[in-house]
Amino acid sequence: MTMLSGQAAIVTGAGGAIGRATARLLARQGAWVLCADRNADTAARTADAILAAGGHALSVKADITDEAEVAAMVAAAVAAFGALGVLVNNAGGSSRRDVDIASMDAAVWDRTMALNARGTMLCCKHALLQMLAQGAGAIVNISSGAATAGQLSMPAYAASKSAVLALTRAIATQHGREGIRCNAITPGLILHENLAPHYPEAHVRIDAANILSPRQGTVDDIANAVLFLASEMSAFVNGHVLPVDGGLFAHTPTYAQTLELGLDSLSLRN
Repeated sequence: MTMLSGQAAIVTGAGGAIGRATARLLARQGAWVLCADRNADTAARTADAILAAGGHALSVKADITDEAEVAAMVAAAVAAFGALGVLVNNAGGSSRRDVDIASMDAAVWDRTMALNARGTMLCCKHALLQMLAQGAGAIVNISSGAATAGQLSMPAYAASKSAVLALTRAIATQHGREGIRCNAITPGLILHENLAPHYPEAHVRIDAANILSPRQGTVDDIANAVLFLASEMSAFVNGHVLPVDGGLFAHTPTYAQTLELGLDSLSLRN
């Protein structure tokens, strides 16, 4: 028996690096996976990779900012698989124009909120209608470390991902007694193939200096966390926010600078 044998799952943003890794892992663990993405071609490529590996999958084009498309996405999963046990809200994004509040274009703010906060809510809404009828279901929302601490850029993105955390807790609180589990993941920097070519090397070095792990995160780290929260291994976990960030937010702000000085600089004598 695999961890998700017989379960039906939806992964949004399944055409991207994290979504693709997640969808493929859930399928390897026995889930029947609907791969959803606003880009039909990338969604299909993820589904095809699952099928080629002997798994079960289909793909749909779904823009999560469009409620009709979200409803159709959930309906497609139920029609194909007969049920819906897992929803992974991975789809999201940011804008290069999301710099600071003083220069914020309200249209950028609204688009970011529509995608990350409203879109996630719509997916939860329509999945919940099916899950509540079944009396069980697991929702995993992908938020961001940006939601947990202030940073020097991307305030709209941070605010929208913070809304995802509040939504996660609200769903768990409102529907936990009805068999619904809803948890969230806050990833740290994940340098997948779509991001790495555009991410400044200086910022990569800063991240490496501040995480507690000896390596940086990968898409598989996020996929493994999703699998845990989607499976019965986390049956008593609800309304929880799981950081998958190498310990970035587990230490004092002066960690990197103190480490550069060397541990000998710390006097532990009385």
